[in-house]
Amino acid sequence: MGRMVGLDVARALAVFGMYIVHIGPPLSATDGVGSWVRYLADGHSSVLFATLAGFSLMLIAGRREPKTGLAGRQAKARIAIRAVVLLVLGTVLAMEYGGVIILAFYGVYFLLALPLVQLRAGTLALIAAGLALLTPQLAFALKTLLSESAQQSVNAYDPLKALSDVGVLDLLLTGFYPALTWMPFVVAGMALARLDLSAAAVQWRVAALGGALTVAAYGTSVLLAGRNALASMAESGKSSAGPKPESFGSGSFDAQGAASDLLTAGPHSGTTFDIIGSVGIAILVIVSATVLMDRLPLLHRVAKPIIAVGTMSLTAYVGHFVVQSAVGMPTGESSQASWVPVLTFILGAIVFAAIWSRFFRRGPLESLLNTATKLVKYVR
Repeated sequence: MGRMVGLDVARALAVFGMYIVHIGPPLSATDGVGSWVRYLADGHSSVLFATLAGFSLMLIAGRREPKTGLAGRQAKARIAIRAVVLLVLGTVLAMEYGGVIILAFYGVYFLLALPLVQLRAGTLALIAAGLALLTPQLAFALKTLLSESAQQSVNAYDPLKALSDVGVLDLLLTGFYPALTWMPFVVAGMALARLDLSAAAVQWRVAALGGALTVAAYGTSVLLAGRNALASMAESGKSSAGPKPESFGSGSFDAQGAASDLLTAGPHSGTTFDIIGSVGIAILVIVSATVLMDRLPLLHRVAKPIIAVGTMSLTAYVGHFVVQSAVGMPTGESSQASWVPVLTFILGAIVFAAIWSRFFRRGPLESLLNTATKLVKYVR
């Protein structure tokens, strides 16, 4: 089975979305098309990454048919090694550049997803739906019950918290991308990977599902919460220009939030409506990219430089933090109200990936990650 280049296009779009959020002008400084681009990037780019991460896990574990026996054990070991590497890399980046780096959270997602890699598409879809319906309410209840003193007591004995200010409690519940409310994205991506996305009938059904989820989630939120839902979407976008590289949203409702906040659907609000709507958008992007790359050969050829970015999305993501720091580029509220810097970063990533891919099969960090996973040969 050949490489699914549509996934690479989707990964590249997720990377560019991250650039827009981290480097582009804040939503408060945009209007017209720019405001829509900024709003769509807020939250949705990281959700697309998480969904694609779930899909990628199944490429390792056996996409259509789960690997079993020795191959299955080695696949799980490969995922576990990737999880540890991402957790370490995310922690190191947070120590070096500050803020909340999503990679450490991905490491946790991968570990939590390990028991699910043998399941079928239908079972995974049901689990994703159940998590989307239940975990936001559970997170709200836990945050309400968890006092500040209790959090401080837990954090006091957490070495991760001491190292990077992102501890185990943050990774699981209180952080910007808490595993409790972000696992639905990963599991949804795993379910999507089990389907035959090369079949036209499957593509139509999945696209219809993505559209239905998007309309139903955001539409129902507006009907139930009225103006509060719309205000939440707008305010979440405006708050995305925070001082931290990854703090483009509330992460989830805070402990002092009202129960009515559960009806909103703003980016990173962590509600059921936000999760379902964001999954719907991620599905639409993945299916659309797959269809376009499969059925339009000319577009496929033209998009090769963008595809190259998708093949080394980890390098492209980490690289923009390194370059930002090296050139002393301001972020968040201090960033310029101009699209030039972010367009420069996007073009730079495309040029770098296009040149690198002519000489190497994998990106720099992807090669290191692949080297680390070679340890699975010792698994028996």
